[in-house]
Amino acid sequence: MRRITADYIFPITSTPIKEGVITLDEDGKILSIDERENHDPSTLEIHQGVIVPGFINTHCHLELSHMKNKVATGTTLIPFISNVVKFRDIPQEEIDAAIEKADKEMYKGGIVAVGDISNKTDTAETKAKSPIRYYTFVEMFDFLQEAWAAPEFEKYKAVFDEQSEKGGNKKSAVPHAPYSVSKSLFQKINELNIDDCTVSIHNQETPDENEFFEKKTGGFIDFFGGFGIPIIDWQPIGKPSIHYALENMNPNSRTLFVHNTMCTTEDISAAHNWSDKVYWATCANANLYIENRLPNYQLFMDADAKMTIGTDSLTSNWQLSILDEMKTIAKYQSYIPFETIIRWATLNGAEALGFEKDLGSLEVGKTPGLNLLNLGDDFLLSSKTEVKRL
Repeated sequence: MRRITADYIFPITSTPIKEGVITLDEDGKILSIDERENHDPSTLEIHQGVIVPGFINTHCHLELSHMKNKVATGTTLIPFISNVVKFRDIPQEEIDAAIEKADKEMYKGGIVAVGDISNKTDTAETKAKSPIRYYTFVEMFDFLQEAWAAPEFEKYKAVFDEQSEKGGNKKSAVPHAPYSVSKSLFQKINELNIDDCTVSIHNQETPDENEFFEKKTGGFIDFFGGFGIPIIDWQPIGKPSIHYALENMNPNSRTLFVHNTMCTTEDISAAHNWSDKVYWATCANANLYIENRLPNYQLFMDADAKMTIGTDSLTSNWQLSILDEMKTIAKYQSYIPFETIIRWATLNGAEALGFEKDLGSLEVGKTPGLNLLNLGDDFLLSSKTEVKRL
């Protein structure tokens, strides 16, 4: 049994507790939360700083970890995607080593659960033995080619079948993005999944995406042409891309929209009217890496949106650290209070992945993991803020 205390405890579901004490059993389950005055000081592990739950990374591409520093920053999304295709295939042993290293990096950084995109089975072995809980999103795409939907689905269904759900891990089939999934493939994905699952989708990451769906103009025309993919029969919907996703996804599943840098108030409202199970994932450093832009977080806060935080991949980030994502958000949109950002990084993410029974908040009966942040009474994140697993 351990009794751990710090200057403050942030339960997430209730107000911060000054000099609170968390009592854990040998498995890390919380037995009680109370105040320091109720304990003999000699029985306590005393720390300076703030104790928060373990972090939830809702969007990652672990299988791309070998591509760190391979793609230049600031290229914008369409050239970035082309470069991912160009640099992706290297010797398998290098891919495996990078995956294992990245998994350990996330664990050291206080991450306890990850929503991870997989196109292959490369990460399955690491996930099976990792102390991190994984929700594997087996990503499918057919580049709007209705005739390709069936064979592409079968190809990725084989990847889906190889993903383990042992040790509390989960899996679902997911569409890559509105611009890369036909109506037929959306339907097949919906039929494969159960309602009680999470489905993620990349959303409105670049102005070209909305332009393509509104007018069938912009950079995606050249993108499809460069890969020899015919889109002559595809017709725009006259609305931003998220509306195409809403027309074809299952509102009964938890839906995680990722990136959302071009989202408007109207887009957010449309999603919330479509389903009460909508979550949003922001990957601040990746957005700066690729497009040098961030979402307008005020729009999401005004809509009481359930925002979560992801790292994206090492192809589009310098590290896989939720704390560094929090720092970036606090730096560039400093009006967002710490209490809000830490909820995005913990409980909202746990709920989005369906892990909230055990993770995401400091409550009796949960095993959320404990992170210590070296923050003062002002709770201001800075470049000097560090995380330590307790």
